[in-house]
Amino acid sequence: MVSKNTICLWYDGTALDAATFYAETFPNSAVKAVHHAPGDYPSGKQGDVLTVEFTVMGIPCLGLNAGPAFKHNEAFSFQVATDDQAETDRLWNAIVGNDGQESACGWCKDKWGLSWQITPRALTEAITDPDRAAAKRAFDAMMGMGKIDIAAVEAARRG
Repeated sequence: MVSKNTICLWYDGTALDAATFYAETFPNSAVKAVHHAPGDYPSGKQGDVLTVEFTVMGIPCLGLNAGPAFKHNEAFSFQVATDDQAETDRLWNAIVGNDGQESACGWCKDKWGLSWQITPRALTEAITDPDRAAAKRAFDAMMGMGKIDIAAVEAARRG
């Protein structure tokens, strides 16, 4: 890979499936290369897909098919800044609708257990409003949401 810093994501044999989904779902994303194991290894055989080079919204990643020992968790997530409700809905629904899982405050998990924050720019602007009372109202509204509803956040911000 050309990048000096790459995010390595551990999968249990499904790195290519995950990378393909990300490439189809997120703009500026692609599967760059698929590498097969030159020999047997603890969680696979010679010829199995060992690593997948891909990008997610321009961020270089490496999917490593290293077996079931480690699982993704919320300590790592991709935060995606969306421009409007349509983009928010499309990305959220793509992840959750593909055997993913809803969570709170714009967070969800894909079917591989990787966490995503689908965060409208309007939400970020609302909760960082210099009017701290408006920011708190927007924040309180967000705390009761799964997928972010921009209109509801903006209404709370206005009071």
